[in-house]
Amino acid sequence: MADEPLTDADTEHSAWARLPAAARVGVVYLLARIVTTVFFLMAANLSGFESRFGPEAGLGDLVLGWDSRWYWIIAEVGYPSQLPLTDSGVVAENQWAFMPIYPYLAKYVSLPFGGQWVVGAFLVSVAAGFGASLVLYRMLRDRIDAGSSMWAVAFFAAGPLAGLFQVGYAESLYLLWLFLALWCVMRRRYAWLYLLIPLMAFTRPGVLAFALFLGLFGIWRWISRRREQLAGPEIVQIVALGLLAVLMGFSWQLLAGWVTGDSGAYLSTELAWRRNWIPGDAAFAPFEGFLAGIEYWFGTVWSLTPPIGYVVVGASLVALTAVLLFEPHVRRLGVELRLWSASYLVYLLLVFFPQSSIFRLLVPLSPLWGAVALPRSRLWRVGVLVAGLVGQWWWIYNMYALGNTNLQVP
Repeated sequence: MADEPLTDADTEHSAWARLPAAARVGVVYLLARIVTTVFFLMAANLSGFESRFGPEAGLGDLVLGWDSRWYWIIAEVGYPSQLPLTDSGVVAENQWAFMPIYPYLAKYVSLPFGGQWVVGAFLVSVAAGFGASLVLYRMLRDRIDAGSSMWAVAFFAAGPLAGLFQVGYAESLYLLWLFLALWCVMRRRYAWLYLLIPLMAFTRPGVLAFALFLGLFGIWRWISRRREQLAGPEIVQIVALGLLAVLMGFSWQLLAGWVTGDSGAYLSTELAWRRNWIPGDAAFAPFEGFLAGIEYWFGTVWSLTPPIGYVVVGASLVALTAVLLFEPHVRRLGVELRLWSASYLVYLLLVFFPQSSIFRLLVPLSPLWGAVALPRSRLWRVGVLVAGLVGQWWWIYNMYALGNTNLQVP
């Protein structure tokens, strides 16, 4: 997937290096998509009667699997004006958990293909994944050498969660907006964020993490203003964009409440998914989901005690903090990407109930692939790439070839 020039940032006169960056990224991305397609074909062939996809599964069935079907329902019938209820009278799973840009864009793209939404979804995901890969390269290239940046793209395009680039999920489109937004902050081109922040907000949840990032970034700019001049207009831009991100972060909840007449419609809908693991009708509170997850996994599932879970999670958080603060390869990426990574992890701690989707929800941390790619050892880089492909097959096999329990939800 990556030839010899990819391993050497100094081969400036090679045929590979003379290709435009978009062409080099395109080659890497295309090879990665071929490998992923092979994995999906193998998963479809291995799908049996116990799998949710059945013994006659095809690629289209996998593209439309799991949450992809909710996006398809949105494209076909929109959002309910009355929240559906379970037999016990609590809010059932419904479309309000998913944002509108991806499903409607896929529907528009599908029109030349007979309105087959699955085709539009596949094309949008693949195209957005390429765009995200190209922006990732450009973004990292501002901080690290060309060879390392291209290897980071290879890790991203062929990594454990690369199957998301070929299914009806909004992740690849969200990553495109996110990477563009981070690149704009890195280059101090704030005007584009007035468009990108709403696009992120209505593609998938997570823009509140970007609001936190902008707040931390503004504090850092103030502290470091003697090293990099901080003018009044930039202060105004950062504050205004932070407020916009907060407003966009709560706008979907307000819209869901207005349409359904239930101010808690969005949160009730999100909590409906948690009942697949923990029965009952819990109320949302910051950090509550993560703490409940620790008790569930370490207590109920693994028959340990929750205090062990608190120690393990606490130690992991300390280790992650140390990596973001002190690890030299991560520091090379710049303060913006480190602040984003920290902000997103805090966001997950605040709102997420940890379960099998945690792997997918960590994908917005993908700029950190740049740090993984920095060591020049060929053995290291090839080893990471192989490990990523093995992880990708493991994920596709469990989520799509098997895909029949709550522990196998993408």
